[in-house]
Amino acid sequence: MSDGFNEGISATILDELYKVVLSRKGDDASQSHTANLFSKGIHKISQKVGEEAVEVVIEAVAGPREGVISESADLLYHMMVLWAERGIQPAEVWSALEGRKGISGIAEKASRKGE
Repeated sequence: MSDGFNEGISATILDELYKVVLSRKGDDASQSHTANLFSKGIHKISQKVGEEAVEVVIEAVAGPREGVISESADLLYHMMVLWAERGIQPAEVWSALEGRKGISGIAEKASRKGE
């Protein structure tokens, strides 16, 4: 089993995936799954994100490790489509994560109660 840190692959793959997702906006929906999702709008895209999140949870509880990996990849892809549809850049999410670094999860959650 690999620790995942020594394989020459990094989270920059997410930025690359986002660029590909963006490039599919406006493409022929019959030729591209991503373009098809965009053509169906935010409600369908959001539904797919929810479905994929549930599939990750199911695999985490009852499936093999490989299932969690595969479903996590699906979830990340669909999140990228959702972000692109809403005009959210990955760097905005990375910045939000960076802003939470060193902050207790309990403290961070408490700070959002006023939202």
